[in-house]
Amino acid sequence: MTNTPKNSGSAKPIILITGASGNIGTELCKQLKSSYTTIGLDRSESKITDESHRCDLTSADSIALAMSKIKADHGSNIAAVVHLAAYFDFTGKPNPMYQKVNVDGTRNLIEGLKEFEVERFIYSSTMLVHQAGVPGQKVNEKTPIDPQWEYPISKAKAEEVVVENCKDMPYSLVRLAGLYDDKIAVPTLSDQIARIYERDLKSHLYSGDLMAGQAFIHREDMLEMFKCLIEKRNEVPQQHTLLAGEEDVMGYQALQNRLGSLIFGDEEWSTAIVPGSIAKAGAWLETKSEPVVPDAIDQGEKPFIKPFMIDLASQHYHLDITQAKSQLNWKPKHNIYDELETLVKNLKADPPRWYKQNGITPPDWVKTANEKKSNVNNLREEHESHFKAQHQQFLWAHFINMGLALWLISAPFILGYESELMTWSNMGSGVGLLVMSFLALSWRMSWARWVAGAIGLWLLGAPLVFWAPTAAGYLNDTIVGMLVIGFAVCSRPTPGVSRVASETGPNTPPGWGFNPSGWLQRMPIIVLAFVGFFISRYLCAYQLGHIDSIWEPFFSGMPSDPQNGTEEIITSDFSKGWPVPDAGLGAMTYALEIVTGVMGSVRRWRTMPWLVMLFGIMIVPLGVISILFIIIQPILMGTWCTLCLIAAAAMLIQIPYSLDELVATSEFLYRRKKQGRPLLRIFFLGDTDEGKEEEKTDDFERPAWTIIKDMLGGGVTLPWNLALCIPIGIWLMFTRITLDAQGGMANADHIIGSLAITVVITALAESGRAARFALIPLGVALFFTPFIYGASLLAIVSSILCGALFIGLSLPKGKIHNTYGLWDKAVV
Repeated sequence: MTNTPKNSGSAKPIILITGASGNIGTELCKQLKSSYTTIGLDRSESKITDESHRCDLTSADSIALAMSKIKADHGSNIAAVVHLAAYFDFTGKPNPMYQKVNVDGTRNLIEGLKEFEVERFIYSSTMLVHQAGVPGQKVNEKTPIDPQWEYPISKAKAEEVVVENCKDMPYSLVRLAGLYDDKIAVPTLSDQIARIYERDLKSHLYSGDLMAGQAFIHREDMLEMFKCLIEKRNEVPQQHTLLAGEEDVMGYQALQNRLGSLIFGDEEWSTAIVPGSIAKAGAWLETKSEPVVPDAIDQGEKPFIKPFMIDLASQHYHLDITQAKSQLNWKPKHNIYDELETLVKNLKADPPRWYKQNGITPPDWVKTANEKKSNVNNLREEHESHFKAQHQQFLWAHFINMGLALWLISAPFILGYESELMTWSNMGSGVGLLVMSFLALSWRMSWARWVAGAIGLWLLGAPLVFWAPTAAGYLNDTIVGMLVIGFAVCSRPTPGVSRVASETGPNTPPGWGFNPSGWLQRMPIIVLAFVGFFISRYLCAYQLGHIDSIWEPFFSGMPSDPQNGTEEIITSDFSKGWPVPDAGLGAMTYALEIVTGVMGSVRRWRTMPWLVMLFGIMIVPLGVISILFIIIQPILMGTWCTLCLIAAAAMLIQIPYSLDELVATSEFLYRRKKQGRPLLRIFFLGDTDEGKEEEKTDDFERPAWTIIKDMLGGGVTLPWNLALCIPIGIWLMFTRITLDAQGGMANADHIIGSLAITVVITALAESGRAARFALIPLGVALFFTPFIYGASLLAIVSSILCGALFIGLSLPKGKIHNTYGLWDKAVV
């Protein structure tokens, strides 16, 4: 408690204010101090009031103690009590604090005032206790009471407490409009401003009447109203109700247009009506995802729009303030239309501060801009400028997709698909692609590009799902599917990249000697993926019955089977066990490798981590699976497939070229996570990183030999020891031919040789050089296999010699030509 000299003899009337340490209470005290002695009641001490008492409204004893001290110091006469203290949240859920603070707290306060002569008890309520009107209809003091959610319900109950307990105490129920000032606004308005400023998709959607709106009141007008009411406390009726707010109200669409114009200079902010059931379902899903999504993505921010708010979207509160004007001689000096300009100006002047003042979690790009010492508004404007410019340059891609859509609709009739399901698939895909490509012409509709890409992905798989009966249908869908994906999501600007990731940060990872996402790093992978794609499509054509035979120069099938080795393998029980042609799945995977290899900029290691990880998943694990498939061919099927060997080799060689980018992205995610950044958000939207953006260079403006050298050697080297391991592995794979190995011994050599080649190829990447140590257990195994399977003397010598060579050759690391940041410690 803070005390000044006792005021019992003071000429200034006493004003008791609950919630005096809050924002409104503090400002009201400043307004009244010159004419009144202000006494504050609150849970924390007020430094503005003449006297402050710590008091808990939920405790009758706490109130009684404070009142006894006030009476002892100032006597029993109080000019006015302004009851501001209240509990409020925007969850829409029942909370016991509403009853304890708003209802019981009001009752406790009035009971504590029974021994005082109070000239006016002023209860600060809300216009939301009234039944909402409709556009063209005003709400006045006689409008029925009909609150629709927990906060106004508690206020209505508190008003009932005032009416029931203030029989002899004059009172005023002041029902206020939505409060705002130059920097802060009521949550519904501040969140609407933030959504538009962020260009959030929800800022373009609304589920209510766009003409409906709610009245506002500026803080200065509200304070002036309270001052007028206190001054006329003995002139207004003893039992008094008053609505206070601005006379004009802006509908939701008008607010949208005004804010869009102030923030972006747009003439009109497009707002689409969403059916209430869909909006409520979306809000419910977003709310239910709070424990997972917000904590990971937005570091604790919960979705503002709750399901209960959807039902209130068409409520209209246009206030009739005739009574306030006549009884208090008061009218608002501000109006929301003009004051929005000041609110927006303060937002743009210091976005992080504005978000903090309004209790809203800022978007990621606002928070991160400070780290890069970038002006938030400049960052956003530069990003939008670059995004729009690139979008305009690549509009042709979406027009081409429109042409491909029309082709898809007509192709079944031109090419004769002989499949009703594929015909309907093409026509449906064509219509969907046409719509999405049209929407993608707007730079604000980047999401439509992802949907178009998904349609392209379906086209890649549809011929497999429906077992396309004609080669034309298979060829058409796979080629068109790749083109659709390429034009939709590989064209610039790359969709789904955060502003701060796009506009700030380095090209090369910190501590790295080269850029693992550079085009020269990706070119070997893309070229090898084309090799695998063509081979897999050829094999799939046989599985689908489009061709009668497969080329196979070396391996024959079973003596009793007229098929060659390749034909026998791709029609084996293993292949037939898949619900779709397995070679077609391989072709689809290679096609996606090509597309994801092209997609993204040279900074995608930090702008699109999800893409890099997807790229790596398609290469590294699937490369290992390809090797395993090669391993089982002679063991389970007794023959080989030349084309399968070539495709597996193409997949395997991609592994060392892809490891660098995987390592760089993993380093980046680890580094940003340690710096407190939201991991899941960064994974999908990217982020900035340490270092400055380098000048753009064209890797292809150099001599051809230099380009080829950098393309083949970037982060990948072939030390002499690993080079020697490759023929040893090949020797082991074919001992059934070279040494006439049989049974378990031949199988063991084949498995160990295949695994050794996989290890060696992986270790060619400098970042994966430690993988070579896996040769040691393989070498040790070779010491035992000839004795386990009873091999010949020549096979024993071969096995022991190969094992010793694997162990010895695995020890030298070889020269490392590059640096890999944090990963240098793992290059051993």
